[in-house]
Amino acid sequence: MKLVIAIVSNKDLPKVLASTSAEGFFATKISTAGQFLEGGHTTVLFGVDDCKVENLFDILQNNITKRIVRQTGVESTLEGSLLKKPVDVEEYGAVAFVVNVDDFRKL
Repeated sequence: MKLVIAIVSNKDLPKVLASTSAEGFFATKISTAGQFLEGGHTTVLFGVDDCKVENLFDILQNNITKRIVRQTGVESTLEGSLLKKPVDVEEYGAVAFVVNVDDFRKL
């Protein structure tokens, strides 16, 4: 069994949850915040049989969108820095991690 930890943009979250649920994947969601991009993200935890991990990734891939967003640069103490200038940044719809699960119990 695997634990898939997907950090999903809130813009894509409704589609992701509806599609994964329709395919029999159940999840726990946790509201999270990143350090750089705004707009909100949610961490979604999926317990998945090893043989269904790729199916879950296909569903995620089909329901997320990469976007180009205008983002103000990071704070800096350097004078004359260009770091506060707005820049275009590619925002991924999701980032996911797969973790091996040694034991799983429903209590």
